[in-house]
Amino acid sequence: MTTPAVRRLQWWGAFALCLAPLAKLGVDLATGGLGANPIEAILNRLGFWTLTLLVASLAATPVNALLGVSWPLRARRMIGLWAFAYATLHLLFYVAVDQGLDVGLLAADVAKRKFMTVGFAAWLLLVPLAVTSTDGWVRRLGFRAWKRLHRLVYAAAVLGVVHFVWRVKADLRLPLAFGAVLAVLLAARLVPEGFGLRRRRPPASRPAGPARTASPAGPPPAGP
Repeated sequence: MTTPAVRRLQWWGAFALCLAPLAKLGVDLATGGLGANPIEAILNRLGFWTLTLLVASLAATPVNALLGVSWPLRARRMIGLWAFAYATLHLLFYVAVDQGLDVGLLAADVAKRKFMTVGFAAWLLLVPLAVTSTDGWVRRLGFRAWKRLHRLVYAAAVLGVVHFVWRVKADLRLPLAFGAVLAVLLAARLVPEGFGLRRRRPPASRPAGPARTASPAGPPPAGP
């Protein structure tokens, strides 16, 4: 049996791993390590880690069922909230820096460019998931209703992959790799018996660390 001290260490270890890409981005920004186009590099990195963490949060249940590794379940909400944080930074950086806070230009972009439309839609789907990610909201909504709501994360992840594919256009290897992993996770969700998964309510995903809030079965959007 895992002790509380080990559970706290696992949770904080996952937290540190989620924070590390943002810290690395800050260091590269300060030291000129973002290449000739730093704006594009920042957008790409934020989008990549959004999708990576989102997929990681969705993988927690299959990993537990197939490998017997339970700590990802306890960290799942926190990983999902980090995914939403990266998605929000991705969007805010695009709005504030790339578009210069030009609301009209942004609205036209979302309306006319399909990769922007699906990316923004993915972020919108994640907003209610992040807001209702606390134990208090689980009690208010009831576990079944809360669970149904948080299944929107799969739609957000699909839109995120589509956003990535349409954004990249040329070299599709990375977005297609995300798509393949997501397809496996969706198949595990839709046909759990075929993947050795039993339908049971997972243990409470409240982190062993100090924070009492964490993210849904995973929430943001998109590739760069």
